[in-house]
Amino acid sequence: MAELMDAAVMHGPGDIRFEQVPRPQCPEGGFVVKVEAVGLCGSDIRNLTTDSRKGDYPFIYGHEVVGTVAEVAPGVDKYRVGERIYVYPEAHCLKCEYCRAGQSNQCVDVESYVTRPGGFAQYIAYTAKRVERGATFAVPEGIDPVRASLAEPLSSTYACAENIDIKLGDTVAILGAGPIGVNLSILSRLRGASKVILIDLNAARLEKSAPFGVDHTVDSSATDAVAEVMRLTNGRGVDKAISANPSTAGQQQVIEMARPGGTAVFFGGVAKGKLAEIDSNMVHYKSLWIYGHYGASSIQVQKAFELAISPQYPADEIVSHILPLSSINEAIELTRTGEALKVVLQPNQKEQ
Repeated sequence: MAELMDAAVMHGPGDIRFEQVPRPQCPEGGFVVKVEAVGLCGSDIRNLTTDSRKGDYPFIYGHEVVGTVAEVAPGVDKYRVGERIYVYPEAHCLKCEYCRAGQSNQCVDVESYVTRPGGFAQYIAYTAKRVERGATFAVPEGIDPVRASLAEPLSSTYACAENIDIKLGDTVAILGAGPIGVNLSILSRLRGASKVILIDLNAARLEKSAPFGVDHTVDSSATDAVAEVMRLTNGRGVDKAISANPSTAGQQQVIEMARPGGTAVFFGGVAKGKLAEIDSNMVHYKSLWIYGHYGASSIQVQKAFELAISPQYPADEIVSHILPLSSINEAIELTRTGEALKVVLQPNQKEQ
């Protein structure tokens, strides 16, 4: 009889059940990780609460994974049992034209977390592709696995800040005060931005942004965000305006907030089927650069991991809740209401 493990299993939109399932077998040429920490991402919430798999259920999500190697296949000498590692959720081929051009986030032969059971479980199995392609990083002795798990959400924001070249003296407006917006605020400050403006509909989220180098917060439920950004920049607009939430309205707003010749960024993915109404004349006459951001290149993943485990990165302030996996539905609600900034789940930690 197969050994069982605890898992948070999606059976349909919003139907997430904490139950026992067979523990994964070690794939040929692969390895198995005992999950110590797995972050709850905004994309997880979107996937878990919508028909993200078009009826293909049950399924286990969870991609911000840190854990210890529990088993390795015969002949695999890259990992040792008991070693703590961070596993990036996508294994890029490193051979296609995009990987070779430094755009491995667009890899045509990627092994993605949406194709295999994920980390909302006590154990997760990885295939030989992970061994061949890397995308795993040894967590140094003394580094909390919760901190290390923040490397994944940091990687995409690190890549965005680097790709749009936030630089010394820039003014930056960020729509969305969740973990992505907070990370972008931190990175903007580290890269020398002179003014960082953080905008959100949720006052509770904005209150939590105080420790992260934000100069101004704007509650867009009570204030015209575009008008306030223009006021704070003396009518100029910002150099970089980033929509870091799943909102088509936000995409139009960053076009309005960006200065002439500035950059408007579409970061947050929106629900499928939603089309944005964009003032293309504004894009044209303001000579705007429009940049869509997703993921990170392999080297940016590595750089983000190094930053996440360094004292420069305020991990303790970002993680507001550490919960057992059995509390995943509570974690989703805490995040959606804004009471939690970042929730990290511990699948092998039982409720007290």
